[in-house]
Amino acid sequence: MITTPITAALVRGALDLEYTERGVLPHRLTAHARQQIPDALLAMAEAQPSGVRLVFRTAATAVELDVIATKRVYVGAPPRPDGVYELLVDGQLVSQAGVDDGDTLTIDMAAGTAQAEPGPVRTLRFSGLPGRGKDVELWLPHDEATRLVALRTDAEVHNAQSTGRKVWLHHGSSISHGSNAATPTGTWPALAARLAGMDLVNLGFSGSALLDPFTARAMRDTPADLISVKIGINLVNSDVLRLRAFGPAVHGFLDTIREGHPTAPLLVISPIYCPIHEHTPGPSAMDPGSLSEGKLRFVATGDPAETAAGKLTLTMIRGELARIVKERAATDPNLRYLDGLELYGEADNAESPLPDDLHPDAATHRLIGERFARLGLGG
Repeated sequence: MITTPITAALVRGALDLEYTERGVLPHRLTAHARQQIPDALLAMAEAQPSGVRLVFRTAATAVELDVIATKRVYVGAPPRPDGVYELLVDGQLVSQAGVDDGDTLTIDMAAGTAQAEPGPVRTLRFSGLPGRGKDVELWLPHDEATRLVALRTDAEVHNAQSTGRKVWLHHGSSISHGSNAATPTGTWPALAARLAGMDLVNLGFSGSALLDPFTARAMRDTPADLISVKIGINLVNSDVLRLRAFGPAVHGFLDTIREGHPTAPLLVISPIYCPIHEHTPGPSAMDPGSLSEGKLRFVATGDPAETAAGKLTLTMIRGELARIVKERAATDPNLRYLDGLELYGEADNAESPLPDDLHPDAATHRLIGERFARLGLGG
């Protein structure tokens, strides 16, 4: 077997690679941005490689990847499924694999603590591949941080040739990150990108689509042909902004992106339908009753009457985003608004409810991806 160094030339979808004593850790935010991260939630989310894949050309019939996965254990919550690694040959899925141990991060959300314990290196092996020159994509788990220790093949690895595909840069919440999706190519952004024939850079961060200036600067400095920003749900369910601050924060975020991408198509997407927060402000919280049943559900803890004081709901955010984009589009013809209800609305929720009242399931990720490929990417 031939060992090939894991370098930026082989990695797509990451903004930075951190070389550590225990392997290469892909990051979806730049080193400069990571220095400004204010909480452990975003630090954990940006290191989970949603949309990140190894891409190369080879005639190998066998591919091995040594990894250290980070397994998350939430005290009192049901066990999480193992992350999935997917191997595609010339764009077609041919194999899936996973590892059942690695580093362990035990999180007690009630106590606000997290304890890390190192674990072993495990080997993924994909064999029986066609013995001809081919393009290989190895997608990493969308919700499980992974250190890449070694890549081995039974034939030489070459850098993939340019496909000429446009780069789509997207930022959003845990829904964009892929929460409740079953596989890395099954998140709605990955599905939409494949349907539209685009290369995805996914900056969807669980719990952390909060209009952070360092995220906007990272987007400003990332090459892209099309940019989208999905705004709303995390601002409500974390209850970090009031109406007075919301508009200026949106303007500032978009202004920063425009500094690096003055004419690129820029799409602002409002939240999909979420019954608990349509008319009720945040914050949201885990329902303790569901945990006792071995399930995970969320509830809104705000009071609808608090909207008079400027607390945000999803309905309010959709109205504000539509207004802001309409006003800005008068001088920015490449700016567009997409109502999230066109991706998943009240009728969709009646037919396929959000299983935890906050995140779509795998089938709904597919529905949203198919609709976005048509409505947002023109596929």
